[in-house]
Amino acid sequence: MNFAAQLFYSSYLSERLERLYAPRPALKGSEENDPFWQRDELCLGSAQPGCSFKSGPVTNGTAGRRPTLIEPERLKDFGEEDLLNGDVKVHDDKVTETPEIVLMDPPKTRRLSEFRIVTRPAPQFLRFEDISAAAFRIQTEIQKTPCTYSRLSKQYGMEIYLKKEHLHYTGSVKERGVLYLLCSLTQQRKGVIVATDCNFSMAVAHHAVELKIPVFVIMPSCCSSPRLRIYRDYGAMVISYGSTGHDSQKHARHLASENGYMYLEEDESAAYLAGLGTVGMEIYEQVPKLDAVIVPAAGQYGLLAGTAAAIKHLNSKILVIGIEPESFPLLLQSLKTDSPVKDIHSNPNRKLYGDLMERSLGENTFQLAKKLVDRVISVSEEDSLVAMLRFQEFERSTVDTEGAMGLAAILAGQLPELRGKKVAVVVTSANMDLELVRQCVDRALVLDDRVSKFSVQLGEWPGDMAKLLDFLSREDVRLLDVCHRRQGDKTDLFKAKVECVVETRDRTQSAQLRKTLGERYPSVCWLDR
Repeated sequence: MNFAAQLFYSSYLSERLERLYAPRPALKGSEENDPFWQRDELCLGSAQPGCSFKSGPVTNGTAGRRPTLIEPERLKDFGEEDLLNGDVKVHDDKVTETPEIVLMDPPKTRRLSEFRIVTRPAPQFLRFEDISAAAFRIQTEIQKTPCTYSRLSKQYGMEIYLKKEHLHYTGSVKERGVLYLLCSLTQQRKGVIVATDCNFSMAVAHHAVELKIPVFVIMPSCCSSPRLRIYRDYGAMVISYGSTGHDSQKHARHLASENGYMYLEEDESAAYLAGLGTVGMEIYEQVPKLDAVIVPAAGQYGLLAGTAAAIKHLNSKILVIGIEPESFPLLLQSLKTDSPVKDIHSNPNRKLYGDLMERSLGENTFQLAKKLVDRVISVSEEDSLVAMLRFQEFERSTVDTEGAMGLAAILAGQLPELRGKKVAVVVTSANMDLELVRQCVDRALVLDDRVSKFSVQLGEWPGDMAKLLDFLSREDVRLLDVCHRRQGDKTDLFKAKVECVVETRDRTQSAQLRKTLGERYPSVCWLDR
């Protein structure tokens, strides 16, 4: 019996396998190509031929046992279903609720006083990035001036390097700031206009023409003809108007507003200061192991502020010292009052210091100088003139009083702490009329005790005058002027008074002449010029 049952079951199983693995008929175009539900006998539900998936009894939830011919290997695709003797047991579906979402507690409200207030640093008016950008922009139009070792170094006990900014085309350091200022202009104008006879206006006239910008120069009628010719040679349109500088400035502003010109005057704009600050970058590159930088500040406080900004960023240990004239100590007075002084009661020599009376110290420039400049010194007019003389004798250069102020502070002995140190001195400008240069040299020789004037009484005997001249020639003294007066005092009826102006090599020879001449002629009297 068992044998017959096994035989019957084996035949039934083989028939089913033949059906299952028989070749599949081609599908019609309307039939769905489903790799799983591909034959009638594989459909769920009734095993009637031609039945479809939709015709089978489908129930939701609990279902009874129903026959199936699904391949055992494919049952794993359905998840949790068990194979029991070729049938599928469908489990009950359980619907679970969505887990409850628990919200967080709202943040605790904080009072404004509980927050920590962090103060942000104020933005810098002049950054080193601006100075480096200016150096890159103007490097093709502005020459890199030399910073050479001075012959005066051994005489004053320090290594002096002269940054010769007076070698620019217009003879002034202001070319740097003016060129970068003109390159930074964003407004499209018909041209630019200036109305003051100074180094700034000369730089504007030159570089505006080079940049193909029309430039107009309004000058008063009192301006000298050589200066006007310089502006015309640069290519500027020169207009003479008014008798004073205020008249020409007022007319220039009127022309600028009426015709769309841009009126330019020296100010403390960031572009202008950044251009001037390139001097500090060049000095730091040219002089290694620098100890101090001396910068003139007469009417050029932007140069002092810009140079200090560059030097202090590169090396904060380098001293920056500003120099200004005693007759116009604007920065010193501002530092004492801790605010920029707009007006100072002084009367500087206009021939020597130009238009310093019209200069003012801005708030931004003052703050930069206050923060970055280590020391400010004032020098006298006499020391500046002697410094001009030293430039001509030892450096073979002619500079003006503004350019010589840095060296004047060293000559006057006001910087004893720099002895044995490496010092750079900025020579800012060399714009001075020839006649004024001659007067300054003559005055400087007197101040340096190298030109002296004396009077001596001689008798009426023949040969007395010749003996005096012979004595001066043996002392190797140059006779500049001599005056022989016979009409003397009433007490000296038979004597003549002789006045002589002589020039010596240096102070040592001048002292020796005074000694020997006093021994030979007791009546000698030295006169101050």
